Parts: sequence; structure tokens; C-alpha cells
Amino acid sequence: MNFDFAKIPFDQAYKLVVSTVVPRPVAWVVTKDQDGVVNAAPYSFFNAFSDNPVVVGFGCGPRAPGALKDTVANIEATGQFVVNMVSADLAEKMNITAVDFPPGVSEITEAGLSTAPSTKVAVPRIAQSPVSLECEIFQFVPAGRHIIVLGKVVGMYVQDDCVMDPAKYYIDTPKLDLVGRMHGRGWYARTTDRIEIPRIDLDEWEARKKKG
Repeated sequence: MNFDFAKIPFDQAYKLVVSTVVPRPVAWVVTKDQDGVVNAAPYSFFNAFSDNPVVVGFGCGPRAPGALKDTVANIEATGQFVVNMVSADLAEKMNITAVDFPPGVSEITEAGLSTAPSTKVAVPRIAQSPVSLECEIFQFVPAGRHIIVLGKVVGMYVQDDCVMDPAKYYIDTPKLDLVGRMHGRGWYARTTDRIEIPRIDLDEWEARKKKG
């Protein structure tokens, strides 16, 4: 069945996309306003987009018509943020930080989390997260009701027991036990169910074709 996005409501087009573009990694974004108040919120419109410089990005919708969410407002004010990755044992706490708490309430405190200092930016990381990407703003990209926030990664924390060989920058990815966003309002997937499909170079492909 084909769907013409020019002929269906935007919220239904959104439903189709988030039900099929899965799993999506979760950006658990920590920001800090000019008064030093720390904010944490999860975003599943998230991925990595560039290698030199390393750029990651996430899409942030509006809180109310014409109003920015605290995340974007804080990044505009300070130019910095930290993307924390979500392990399976932190998924419930991540979900708590998605609650629309009133101003002045700390999502991190409500979720029973703590912070640790970053090394390259003034914004702290979530101490319990196995991976944290310290970012400086690279670009804001308007996209309808959303703003795509692109950040240049200037530093990275990886939990010690998940680093296999620091000299070679080898990470034990399975041990991170990260989760991804699925469809609906509350579905997630573990990254422990994997299949291995080795890459094929051109010479190998041509040899396979000759063998029939």
C-alpha cells in the first residue's frame, strides 16, 4: 500500500514513519541554562551523521506553539550539551525524565540519577550512563515544527569495563546493553539480538558471480 504524504494529516504521516523507522537510538540529552540549572530529556529522533568532524543530531519538537523546549533554549543560550546513551537497566529512569515536570523540578533528581563533570564542556553527564558524548553546537536546522540540533562531539566518556582496548579504541558494544526506540508510546528494543553479515568487497563479489 502506498501513502501520499501530501494527502494525509501530518500526525498520521508521523505515525507511519515512527512505526517503521526502527529501532532508533535514544539521545538522553543533558543541558544547562545560564543560571546553572540542569535539564535532562530523551529524544528518539537521533543518530550520528559525520566522521570528521564527528557530528550527531537529534530532532526536538515544540513544547507549545511558538515556545522552545528547555533543551533547545538551553543549547541556544550556552552552545553546549551532552548526549548520554541509554542502557537497558536505565530505561525506566530515562522514561521518568520524559515526564513534563513543571519549571524548577530536576528530572535527574526525580529519576534517582546523579551527574558527573564532563571534561570538555560545562554541562555534566549522567553518571550512570555507559556512554556520554560531549557536544558543542554545530548547527540548528529548522524542520517544520521541529528543530534539528546538530552537535560537534568534542569529548566522549565510555564506562571503563566496556573499553576492550583503549590503545586501539575498541569498545565492547554488546556489554553496553543499549536500547532503541520502537513503535508506539512505550516500546523499546534491546541491542542484544544481533546477526552478523560481513561486508563484501568488489573482488569477492565478482568471484562469487563467476562461481554461479
